[in-house]
Amino acid sequence: MKPVPNPLDQATEARCVRLTAKAENAAALAPVVETRTLSRAAHELLIEVKAAAVNPSDVKAATGLMPYAVFPRTPGRDYAGIVIDGPTESIGREVFGSSGDLGIRRDGTHATHLVVEADAAVEKPKSISWEEAAGIGVPFVTAMEGLRRAGIPKAGEIVLVMGVNGKVGQATVQIASWHGARVIGVVRKDELYEGHTNSKVEIVNASVTDVAARVREITGGKGADIVFNTVGDPYFQAAHKSLALRGRQILIAAVDRIVQFNILEFYRGQHTYVGIDTLGLSSIATGAVLAELGPGFASGHLKPFPIKLAAIYPLEQAKAAFIAVAGSSRDRVILRPA
Repeated sequence: MKPVPNPLDQATEARCVRLTAKAENAAALAPVVETRTLSRAAHELLIEVKAAAVNPSDVKAATGLMPYAVFPRTPGRDYAGIVIDGPTESIGREVFGSSGDLGIRRDGTHATHLVVEADAAVEKPKSISWEEAAGIGVPFVTAMEGLRRAGIPKAGEIVLVMGVNGKVGQATVQIASWHGARVIGVVRKDELYEGHTNSKVEIVNASVTDVAARVREITGGKGADIVFNTVGDPYFQAAHKSLALRGRQILIAAVDRIVQFNILEFYRGQHTYVGIDTLGLSSIATGAVLAELGPGFASGHLKPFPIKLAAIYPLEQAKAAFIAVAGSSRDRVILRPA
């Protein structure tokens, strides 16, 4: 009598972007598209990837700025797609997700198919496209994890966002204004806030204004309850001086890394500094953060980033997509595997 085949033994041929070694810069990258065999374990899903984002962290890992990045590998942290194999109740689900280890320490999302833990995939809102869902991941997870760790702002609290027109800055504005916070955004040139918001965003132009002095002025001397510093040390002092009593500064990036600050002001102000590194979050932990955001997208209080047609690339043009991100494109860059 023939043995009954185990569905977990079934394999899928996937086309994957592969990086064999780190490159000196994005222009020196030499990604290739290879066919690889994927199979899932009992606790995992096999997902047909409909869209995957290219993040700055993907470029940094590929160019040696993350020494723990494993080679060779398939890059990519964010994805959206359809479950094609897994527990019966999961097959056919439209899902999206992100991860701190996908594409960095294990094969990632820049492929036609992906294997990920069942608890990591989050239901895709019906109202958004594949490309929009793929673009949610890292920016919204970073913003939400920062605000979770610092304390979700209460209605009426003041949130100051340094680098407000970056993707993490825009996600922070959306989440903070969804919860009723008053949002102030800092820009480096004369420009308006570019993203979605649930209330007015007051803009401070750092190129012509003392940021801390202006924040104190427009808040009646109070300062900001939360400063989300998406830039790091260039804004550190301004962020520090903008904090209200018991204010919290969230940090997610650095340029020169080393800063000085006034310890006396720090402890007398009862301040808190919160460091966020989403690369430390597993796929399952990242999925839990995205699940918290689900009601916001369902209600329309949160909106995905607009995806421009010119910013969508096939897998074969992965190098061009990486170069666009390395060039500080403000567009959300997406790979479409099909």
